Amino acid sequence: MSEALINRLVEFAESGNQQRIVLAGQSYQGWIMEITEEALLISTGYADKSGKDVWIQFSDLGQAALSYWDNKNDQWAEFSI
Repeated sequence: MSEALINRLVEFAESGNQQRIVLAGQSYQGWIMEITEEALLISTGYADKSGKDVWIQFSDLGQAALSYWDNKNDQWAEFSI
């Protein structure tokens, strides 16, 4: 994985109040918790009991739609990597 991709994913993780990844019809909304050499970890839900942590492989991100919650405009904003 390139350093440029890692930097872009860090920027995504730091964008807005929450992040959303839609992949293969499944939506994951929450917070990016970790970025490794091969995947990112998104934590969904508001509490440990109702949320779950999901690893998403970088190889799958090409088919995913990324967005973040833009507090200034109070809406989801698209993000591209």
